[in-house]
Amino acid sequence: MEPMKPMQPMAPMTPMEKAAWWPPGLGSPATVGAQDDWRYAFFPDERRLVVEHSGKVTQYDTGDHAIVGVSQRQGGSGAGLVFTSQHGLVTLAMLDPIP
Repeated sequence: MEPMKPMQPMAPMTPMEKAAWWPPGLGSPATVGAQDDWRYAFFPDERRLVVEHSGKVTQYDTGDHAIVGVSQRQGGSGAGLVFTSQHGLVTLAMLDPIP
């Protein structure tokens, strides 16, 4: 029986390319996530939060909010994403949409 040959090191893996659903020119988001039919991406250097809901993409100016968390409200007209920043809870209604 022939002795086992040493294992060869693994070749570097190439990252999977994901199609960006947010507008071009924002770079890479600091955080990105999805819940139900909502998706979001936060770009702190650009002070932008991009949200997609039911196929519609909207950008928001986050001002001095640093988004650190997200949760989802259920039911009724108050349904949607709620973000957490260093100033507390932030709803989309509190942010200025970017035309």
